[in-house]
Amino acid sequence: MTDGPEPEGPWSLQFGLAEATELLTGGTLEILGRIPWASNVTLLARACDQDGERSGAVIYKPQRGERPLWDFPTGLYRRELAAFLVSQALGWDLVPLTVVRDGPLGVGSVQLFVEAEDDVTAFDLVASQHPAMLAVAAFDVVVNNADRKGGHTLLGPDGHVWAIDHGVCFHAEPKLRTVVWDYAGQPVPDELLEDLRRLGAELDGGRGPAPELGTLLEPAEVVAIGRRAAGLVERGVYPAPDGDRPYPWPLV
Repeated sequence: MTDGPEPEGPWSLQFGLAEATELLTGGTLEILGRIPWASNVTLLARACDQDGERSGAVIYKPQRGERPLWDFPTGLYRRELAAFLVSQALGWDLVPLTVVRDGPLGVGSVQLFVEAEDDVTAFDLVASQHPAMLAVAAFDVVVNNADRKGGHTLLGPDGHVWAIDHGVCFHAEPKLRTVVWDYAGQPVPDELLEDLRRLGAELDGGRGPAPELGTLLEPAEVVAIGRRAAGLVERGVYPAPDGDRPYPWPLV
C-alpha cells in the first residue's frame, strides 16, 4: 500500500483494515500481470481509489479463469473469502484481507498482496518452530484444506505468517491434503482449542461468520466446519495422515 499513516496491524503496509477493505472493495483494479505458476488464472493487480491517492497490490482470481474440478463446484473464489472469514472468526489473522467483487475479468476474489521472504516455505517454518504453524495446521483441519502446499504459507518481513490459496477448501467430505503433518499426535495448544470451541458454538448457533458463510458455501459445508472444529477440540491432538492421498502435488 502507499500513502497514509503507519499500519496498526498486519493487514496493510501503510494503512489499517477498514481503509484497506474500502480500497479492495471499491477501488479500480488495474491488471499488472499473471502469476505463471498458479493452476487457475491468478493475476497481480493494483487497486486504486477514485482520487488516486491510495493504491495497493492485490491478487485477483476471477471465476472465468478457474479450471473445472470434478469434486468442487465452480466459484472457487467464494472459498477464498470463506477462508478469510473463518480466520477472522478464530482471531488467528492467517489469511490476508480478502473480498469478493467484480473486476476487469468479471467476479472473483481480491486479496491483499502481502510482502514475503523469498524461498521460505512451510517446511522452513515448521523446522524453525514458528508458533504460527501450529495455528496453520489446525486451520487446515477445520477448513478441510485439500491443497496446503509448502509454498502456500508466507513469512512476512515482520515475522507474521500468512496462509494463502484456499480455493479447494470446505468440502463436506474429508479431503485434507497438506504438507504440515509434523504435529500429528501432538496436543493442540489450549489457546487454539478455546478459539475452536468458540467458533464451533457460533456456527452451531448460526452466529459469528455463519450467515455470510451460508452465502458462500453449501449448507452441509458450513455444518461440516463446526463439526471439524468440535472434533479437533474433543480429540485435543493434531490428526495423523489418513486416506490414499494425504499430501498435495506438487509439494511446493
